[in-house]
Amino acid sequence: MNWLPTNGALHGVALDHLLAWNLAVIVGLCIAAHVLIVAAFLFRRARKSESPVASRTRANLRPHLLFEFVILIALTALYLGMDITGHKLWAAIREQPGSAQPIQVEVTGVQFQWYFRYPGPDAIYGATKPGLVSAPTGNPLGLDPADPHSADDIVSAILILPAGQPVNITLRSQDVIHGFFVPGMRLKQDAIPGMDGDLQFTPTTPGDYVILCSQVCGLGHSRMQAGLRVVPQAEFEKWLAAREQSILNTNAARGAQ
Repeated sequence: MNWLPTNGALHGVALDHLLAWNLAVIVGLCIAAHVLIVAAFLFRRARKSESPVASRTRANLRPHLLFEFVILIALTALYLGMDITGHKLWAAIREQPGSAQPIQVEVTGVQFQWYFRYPGPDAIYGATKPGLVSAPTGNPLGLDPADPHSADDIVSAILILPAGQPVNITLRSQDVIHGFFVPGMRLKQDAIPGMDGDLQFTPTTPGDYVILCSQVCGLGHSRMQAGLRVVPQAEFEKWLAAREQSILNTNAARGAQ
């Protein structure tokens, strides 16, 4: 479907096909409903001359009831088929392909900004405390410096991911409900305060993609945007190493003071 944003995710092709099929079914049902309305109108006009009593006999009503019953069964089967197909695709998206270890990224929404945290070489997220949250001083997520696991955590305002590598995202919100929406990756899931969301996907096409908020989260909702950059594996590792080195230099400078 050319009217959709360019797809950059492994599951995007199957999802686009499902969307096209659902739209075709809905359009077909809409046309069929209008045809039935017109047919019923013409049929009623043609039977105006009949006696009202004769038109309501059991023999005359039986074909109509049978027709309505068949339509009901067909619509129910169609709905169940579409529901099962959608659930199968949802399950396939959440099952990471291959044996590669997925990259862990924490995505936090806060009015009106997205923050992305990588757990660092120890693969463990450091503890956070609401009282330590302070974006102006460089701690937008409230990382606790007393926790050694937070020393190597990377916090970024842009999401960098390698192409072809499965990604596991933990969704969080600091204040209100935000909608993590990446049209180019066919991803959309709410970040709810007090709950950790879980989202999996595999980016396949290098490039830049926009990240939006799909929930009206306040007066600055329209400007709550961020970027997703999909790069080759080597470039991602280079970026990660540079950020780690920057963190080490910052920690060393603070320790020297």
